[in-house]
Amino acid sequence: MKESDQDTTLLHIFQENPGQFLSGEEISRRLSISRAAVWKQINKLRNLGYEFEAIPRMGYRMTDVPDTLSMDTLTAGMTSEYFGKPLILLDKTTSTQEDARQLAEEGASEGTLVISEEQTGGRGRMGKKFYSPRGKGIWMSLVLRPKQPLHLTQQLTLLTGVAVCRAIAKCTGVQMDIKWPNDILFQGKKVCGILLESATEDERVRYCIAGIGISANLKESDFPEDLRSVATSVRMAGGTAVNRTELIQSIMAEMEGLYQLYNEQGFTPIASLWEALSGSVGREVHVQTARERFSGMATGLNRDGALLVRNQAGELIPVYSGDIFFDTR
Repeated sequence: MKESDQDTTLLHIFQENPGQFLSGEEISRRLSISRAAVWKQINKLRNLGYEFEAIPRMGYRMTDVPDTLSMDTLTAGMTSEYFGKPLILLDKTTSTQEDARQLAEEGASEGTLVISEEQTGGRGRMGKKFYSPRGKGIWMSLVLRPKQPLHLTQQLTLLTGVAVCRAIAKCTGVQMDIKWPNDILFQGKKVCGILLESATEDERVRYCIAGIGISANLKESDFPEDLRSVATSVRMAGGTAVNRTELIQSIMAEMEGLYQLYNEQGFTPIASLWEALSGSVGREVHVQTARERFSGMATGLNRDGALLVRNQAGELIPVYSGDIFFDTR
């Protein structure tokens, strides 16, 4: 029997016996393979997002099945007019950010969305690796073609953060905090990262790619050990699994509505929404830029989207790029 056939048959065996333990010996007999091969096939299904409980002398029991995204279901429920249209759904890719960039270079229209079940080379700001395992999160990149000048594209990062926070709250009832400039947190742990990258020509923005990575349905055991103290998921925050399809559709609707508002009324209403959702405003922060490090009170955003921090001398400093940190005490 071919390995692919073994995977299918093993899956059918568990589906025919929901909630029941199946011994390795029984599986071995039914598939005509060794006990070691059974363990190998179980692990292959685990890598595809299926979860199993294993107990000595009892065998294996399937406890969870992957939430697989479907092109038909995604497109059928997309209420946005043009965000998420067209939609490219991939099983596995290096980076949706790079896929969307290539499509934009080829002339893809604003609103084109690339989603992948898994990324092997997802990245965040400053080239940091972004953990994006199969079937557990939302890994997607959206093509934008803004008319605003290059120095204002930071505003689109903040707009995206507002859209994601509002969509999560609508779909799950869980309220997240936005940490300037591009992270979504729950109780201080990262749930989502946003990466906005621009291509320019003659000081004009040709396009922007808004990358959104959400740890949707990861459990604590799904995270590498070095991330467990700093990362969490929507599922862990809310206590129940997230419908990824509905969340993607909601994010596109929120993004489109906020983007239209931004184009009609400018950044002021977006800034007000961001400040209301921010976990940074009103807190003492430590700021690290390329040139300096200082501390102060985050008071809000300026008209460009920079974070305003009142330093210990009472000066109001606009922070256009860099990172902020909170006291953990």
